[in-house]
Amino acid sequence: MNMKRLIVHTILALGGVGVAVTALAQAPAGSTGECKDGSYSSAPSKRGACASHGGVKDWYENKKAATTESKASSTAPNKPAAKPTEMPTTAAAGGGAGKVWVNTSSKVYHCSTDKWYGKTKKGEYTSEADAKAKGNHADHGKSCS
Repeated sequence: MNMKRLIVHTILALGGVGVAVTALAQAPAGSTGECKDGSYSSAPSKRGACASHGGVKDWYENKKAATTESKASSTAPNKPAAKPTEMPTTAAAGGGAGKVWVNTSSKVYHCSTDKWYGKTKKGEYTSEADAKAKGNHADHGKSCS
């Protein structure tokens, strides 16, 4: 008889069912889960943790992580959520036929059919030839002409 069953039988014989649950809930230090055969695992993830022990019966690590996260979120100062990068809805004035928009930060130029044409934070309109002469390159290598 394995140790776990011996403990259960002893506690049940003593009439302490409530104590049995407490005794069974205590896993060895560093355990992340209990295998179906009664052994314990200290694997970092549930996947494959009890592969040669009949599979995972109970996984503790997620419960600890959830408790830690809830404590951390309740004690952490409120930080504003990061704003997603938003594309401006209107293009900068000055574009037109034969001109490309050069993003001066990234040195990438965009054709008039591109969604970023005239819409990056920093940039300027110029001819494609001038953009190339200044060392800029086409968006995804696609030339406009």
